[in-house]
Amino acid sequence: MTIPYVLIEGLNVKYGEKIVLKDIFLKVEKGEIICIVGPNGGGKTTLLKVILGLKDYSEGKVLVLGKPPKEVEKKEIGYLPQKENISKNFPISVFETVLMGRYPKLGLFKRPTSRDREITLDCLKLVKMDNLKDENINKLSGGQKQRVFIARALAMEPKILILDEPSTGLDIVAQEDFYKILVDIRDKKEMAILMVSHDIGVVSTFVDKIACLNKTIHYHGKSGTPIPNEVLKKVFGSNIQILVHDQHCKGCHRGEHD
Repeated sequence: MTIPYVLIEGLNVKYGEKIVLKDIFLKVEKGEIICIVGPNGGGKTTLLKVILGLKDYSEGKVLVLGKPPKEVEKKEIGYLPQKENISKNFPISVFETVLMGRYPKLGLFKRPTSRDREITLDCLKLVKMDNLKDENINKLSGGQKQRVFIARALAMEPKILILDEPSTGLDIVAQEDFYKILVDIRDKKEMAILMVSHDIGVVSTFVDKIACLNKTIHYHGKSGTPIPNEVLKKVFGSNIQILVHDQHCKGCHRGEHD
């Protein structure tokens, strides 16, 4: 029997007396992409911090690869935060940036081997950035940089990839290209991919499951299944407008919920 890559049952998290997450149940299996959607301040980033072992919780059960989060080796989880800061004056190439992802595997004071460089190039090919491997990363567009940072996370050869608002600042075309790459990674690497977003538009076309979070998870189901209006109101508020793309049809439909 295979264990879930992430298993959360009855999770409660507080900041002081304020309840941030309440009664969270979530399961992420190997080889699937799950997106957690919800408004800003709804607890999405806090949930990722719990999974990463960066935030304590008051009640519940959290297992990552069958272990409590703080017992999981860092190299088993690839993480892309909301913002990656690289000094504009730091002369580092795309290849060198991705090679940095091998360092947790190398250990202290060990130099990268030819195998490490081979894995780095393979990761760049997977995100379709190998043709720019010698370019200074600061010369890239926002979408290109995101691909490079994904490749760096993949260079650790993790079992789980966690992304916090990965498409922020990208236009629609760049978002779609980015999510297509995630699907390719899932299929070729058979890893679990968990990401959070405040937008269920473009992302719903590419992920396997969607969980709607606003303090608690109000909905958790397969992507493409219509989310009830009452759920959307609880999660996003009473006045929302959502553009949902359906991968099984040529166009899309707009749902207005008052």
